[in-house]
Amino acid sequence: MSKYTPLTTAELASALISIPGWIPEGDVAISKTYNMPTYIAGVAFASAVAILAEAHDHHPDMTIGWKKVTVRFSTHDAGNKITQKDVEIAQAIEGLGYPKPA
Repeated sequence: MSKYTPLTTAELASALISIPGWIPEGDVAISKTYNMPTYIAGVAFASAVAILAEAHDHHPDMTIGWKKVTVRFSTHDAGNKITQKDVEIAQAIEGLGYPKPA
């Protein structure tokens, strides 16, 4: 049994207010695409997210593209649903202060 409980629709809606730009993918994940000033800035951001994710023991799916990075979280231990754990790491990522100016 997981210690993580999926968020209700109302809980998720309320939580997303604190993390602008993060969108739900149904009830299975939250994601955000960050626009970066350069490709290498996106790679640096993805590295920063990876270090943060490791510290939180919660790892996203990430796609690095041309001046864009998409970060996607789902809690596997909760049956691939959105939990408070996903919201907390998204808030931590927002605290990184990206994107940085070119």
